[in-house]
Amino acid sequence: MENDQFQRKQDSVYSVKVKAGKRRTYFFDVRKTKGEDFYLTLTESTRRFNDEGYERHKIFLYKEDFNRFIGNLEDVISYIKTELMPNYDYDEFSRRHEEYENGLEFDEDYPKDQPSPENKPKLNSEEDVSW
Repeated sequence: MENDQFQRKQDSVYSVKVKAGKRRTYFFDVRKTKGEDFYLTLTESTRRFNDEGYERHKIFLYKEDFNRFIGNLEDVISYIKTELMPNYDYDEFSRRHEEYENGLEFDEDYPKDQPSPENKPKLNSEEDVSW
């Protein structure tokens, strides 16, 4: 088992990790076959609700499918952005991710105009603050 894990790490020649919120991460790994060929694995890793490990889903993408895959992916994303949700602010997630990386972690359960629970002011028993 340990040797298999070492071999899998050796097969990966390039890797990119994309954090997507608190619970989800995407991995783009270029891997090498025994025949000196390359392919891409796309992995979605999601932390389970009970915090007992991760759930992973993989897609293997081979060189003969690269052009069709990327072309159709671009078409579908463009359709969503221009036809289905043209008024949506897609840059919101980029800004939130930058805040997250800069240590200004956001809490998806709280509206942006309200402080998260860890930032709520401490109250005396006589004080009342409406959120």
